Amino acid sequence: MDGSPQNGGRYDKNFWDEYAKSNESRYDAGFAGRVAYTAGELRCASVLEVGCGTGVDLRQVPGSVHVFGLDPNHMAVGAAREGVRSGCFARGMITDMPFADSSIDLVFTHRLLNYLDEDTLAGGMREMYRVARKHVMSCEWSGATEGAMDGRRTLRNMAGRWAGMGAEVMADAPMYDATAAAEHGVDPPAELAETRMTLVRVS
Repeated sequence: MDGSPQNGGRYDKNFWDEYAKSNESRYDAGFAGRVAYTAGELRCASVLEVGCGTGVDLRQVPGSVHVFGLDPNHMAVGAAREGVRSGCFARGMITDMPFADSSIDLVFTHRLLNYLDEDTLAGGMREMYRVARKHVMSCEWSGATEGAMDGRRTLRNMAGRWAGMGAEVMADAPMYDATAAAEHGVDPPAELAETRMTLVRVS
């Protein structure tokens, strides 16, 4: 979460302070459950969310899994420590993460990479891959064609970007199954329907 296209790659403290204040309203129990389920399916003993905000995405990870969160925002990290007391949360940038090589089983992001400028994105992806022991999962607004979503966010083709790094892409699929939702009478938010999960195996 180093910067955004609108801010020339610099960290925009005011923007992310406001984002932290409203983070609770973006809590998605379904997504948090998906993180917990994925960690279990992949037999992960540790999980790290980069750009963790207030830690809402980590709330359902079972206590048997070591939970870590990284975010440059002081307000967000403080709230995460209060909300997920079993977790270990630290301030830091995606391009310079305070974790050893191959030290976390699953490293993931949730709608973070869309905010990063090109240099920060490239450096951040390298850092995520370095820190991960087993898998990296990017859950972002993603499409085959990249382009500006608005003044801050850019649509990303994460499967293409990971493959371009030489990483093994295990899965790339919509986070939200619209057909299954319709059968259960659920009307998904438009933004949720556009989010894709890209899962990468670290060799």
